[in-house]
Amino acid sequence: MNNQKEILEIAEMVLVKESNSIKGLINQLNDQFVNVVNLILNSDGKVIITGIGKSAIVSMKISSTLNSTGTSSVFLHAADAMHGDLGLVNPSDLIIIISNSGSSNEIKDLVPHLKKRGNIIISITGNLNSFLAKKSDYLLSCFVEEEACPNNLAPTSSTTSQMALGDALAVSLLKLRGFKTEDFAIHHPGGSLGRKLNMTLKDLASNNPIPIVKEKSKINEVIKEITSNRLGITLVMKKENLLGIITDGDIRRMLDENEDMVNLRAKDIMSKNPILFDENMLVELASKEIKNRSINHMILMDKNNNCSGVVHVLDIIKNFD
Repeated sequence: MNNQKEILEIAEMVLVKESNSIKGLINQLNDQFVNVVNLILNSDGKVIITGIGKSAIVSMKISSTLNSTGTSSVFLHAADAMHGDLGLVNPSDLIIIISNSGSSNEIKDLVPHLKKRGNIIISITGNLNSFLAKKSDYLLSCFVEEEACPNNLAPTSSTTSQMALGDALAVSLLKLRGFKTEDFAIHHPGGSLGRKLNMTLKDLASNNPIPIVKEKSKINEVIKEITSNRLGITLVMKKENLLGIITDGDIRRMLDENEDMVNLRAKDIMSKNPILFDENMLVELASKEIKNRSINHMILMDKNNNCSGVVHVLDIIKNFD
């Protein structure tokens, strides 16, 4: 069995080298990065990202990130481009070519054909004197001192830095477009994340009862209602009007502060002016709101300002965590 200490030391070495490589990108940011961001923001075409080998895999990831954050993008494998896939490229499309060496044969073959089509070429490369760097309209430097590979051969630090630079590009575009959670939800309809981003509080409350007591309800009636609905809360209503709420925490405080509970009524212990939530609020936004406000319950209101449901923080945890 291999030495545990040695394995952990190797892993630490890799992470340190790769994190240092990403930090090294900060000093390489310049006006070219700004120009590329503005170019993409003002473009009517797609952003086509291409590469070969490990850089192709990075290209796929960056293209996917751009698509999910509001920038239309397509991945094009550099080798496939020379065998028919160039057909997807329109003159208005911006081309991002990722290559650490900037001198791969596939890249050298592809660039002249893109130039003939009139496409603007943006390079992400670690070799500023390479064929790709010299033929590009815009150059984003992604130089790393060394790979994390002990032989300084396997693409490790270089591909990690390429991906980080792609994320910097995507997030810059996201922020400048004013891309919000609601926009993100449109692009992520599936999976747990999709449910969280697209589901509303009304959807989440659909299976919950709406616990209600009257303002003059006795304490034993209040306790019975809170216990039976298993939400830890009851609303205090007068006809259609919400007067306040009583939580299980209010009950505990009442027991500590009152010896005689016979004459107490719901109105005596309720919390007035509870925080209200629009029933159509997305769960993702609501989860942030309840965290910031440190509350466990959400009282939902419909468009007519009538109480339409109750959601407990555990409903969110149960469905999405």
